[in-house]
Order: sequence, then structure tokens, then C-alpha cells
Amino acid sequence: QVQLVESGGGLVQAGGSLRLSCAASGSIFSISRMGWYRQAPGAQRELVAIITSGGSTKYADSVKGRFTISRDNAKNTVYLQMNTLKPEDTAVYYCNLWFSRDYWGQGTQVTVSS
Repeated sequence: QVQLVESGGGLVQAGGSLRLSCAASGSIFSISRMGWYRQAPGAQRELVAIITSGGSTKYADSVKGRFTISRDNAKNTVYLQMNTLKPEDTAVYYCNLWFSRDYWGQGTQVTVSS
């Protein structure tokens, strides 16, 4: 069974940075696609960034050049480095693992004040 635990969210001023982490249990992390999604109040959950098992990445247009997704297979952990944060980045951020099905973390709140 896969469990995902996010950490690193919080309150930050516009222009600041945060680094989210997601630690995964189980043995399939290194062969799984990992991703970060977010959901703002009243909005649908949206893709932020994904990274394949081979290290290829994809970003939402709204975060390109500001956010970086990375993974450490030795630590079963995926990261999201978020720089130059904007108030519109405020949301609950969810870690996702995909391997035959989706697995989700519980989410971590990111709030960016103007």
C-alpha cells in the first residue's frame, strides 16, 4: 500500500519561496510518475508539475520558470521548489503518485499574501 505525506506548506509573502516535500511509502516510488496538483477554494484541482520515473518534467504554464519539481529515489521523496510566489498560487497542494492508479496525499496549504 502506498502512502504519501506532504510537508513544507505555510504562509509566505508575495515574491517569497517555499519548498514542498512528499515522502512515499512502498516499493514502487522509483518506477512511478510523481506529480504536484493544487486546488484553490471554489476551483477544480489542477496540475502543477509532473516528473516521470526517467526524470522528464512537465509544468503548468502558470508556474513555468518559477517552480521546479525534482525527485530523490533513494529517499522516496519528490520535491516542489516554488520561487517568486504570487497570491494566485494560494491553494492546497497535493502530491500524486501514478502507477496503474492514482495515489494522493492529504494535501498541504500554501498561502501567499500580497
